[in-house]
Amino acid sequence: MATFTLPKNSKITEGKRYPAPAGAKNVRSFKIYRWDPDSGENPRTDTFEIDLDQCGPMVLDALIKIKNEVDSSLTFRRSCREGICGSCSMNIDGLNTLACLKPIEDVTGDVKIHPLPHMPVVKDLVPDLSQIYAQLRSIEPWLKSDTPPPPDAERLQSKEERSKLDGLWECILCFCCTTACPSYWWNGDRYLGPAVLLQAYRWIADSRDDHTGERLDALEDPFKLYRCHTIMNCARTCPKGLNPAQAIGEIKQLLATRGG
Repeated sequence: MATFTLPKNSKITEGKRYPAPAGAKNVRSFKIYRWDPDSGENPRTDTFEIDLDQCGPMVLDALIKIKNEVDSSLTFRRSCREGICGSCSMNIDGLNTLACLKPIEDVTGDVKIHPLPHMPVVKDLVPDLSQIYAQLRSIEPWLKSDTPPPPDAERLQSKEERSKLDGLWECILCFCCTTACPSYWWNGDRYLGPAVLLQAYRWIADSRDDHTGERLDALEDPFKLYRCHTIMNCARTCPKGLNPAQAIGEIKQLLATRGG
């Protein structure tokens, strides 16, 4: 079970209960983590009883219904609702995933919803991702080439070269994997984590990039890269079915064999 970064000297208490409308027959309870830093109160778990006959099929549908019809102060991120933007990543029923892709019917019993674990909480289900984004910027996730592009044309790749990016480019930076990684929980100030390292390998593997050696040099560090112990939580929790641990292993292999 994942754990969460709480405000100092606080504990989660039982909060308010919002009953379903009279006459509702298909009711599910949603137990949602709530914390407002401006209130000065401890975090709590509010329970919302929702009539599923009047709600869409996904957990995000229920959250939007709650915010629109029950408690407008409920705070969470969401945008595309199609599993593309990664905004609605959160911990649902003990697993980091996207609320827009998680069917309510896949959860047995009460639907328990928390923010991504082991991150500071801004409010309710919104984690502070500032540190992870700073780490992402540090690996310079863009094409770096020493040669100008062809005039009025793209930089071309063969089909074989392009295929090396499959399983990498699909990452939507939801950070479900990073916040599920015990190594990142304990060493997040120095270990880059699975999402950022997958992004790093995406550019190392790109045949159009001319700075492979420089990128590998920047990663050859006992903490940035080598805190990965192949626990595989990252692959298990990725809502896009990617394998960051494999990408990390490829970087380690390149570092071990280069110059040999």
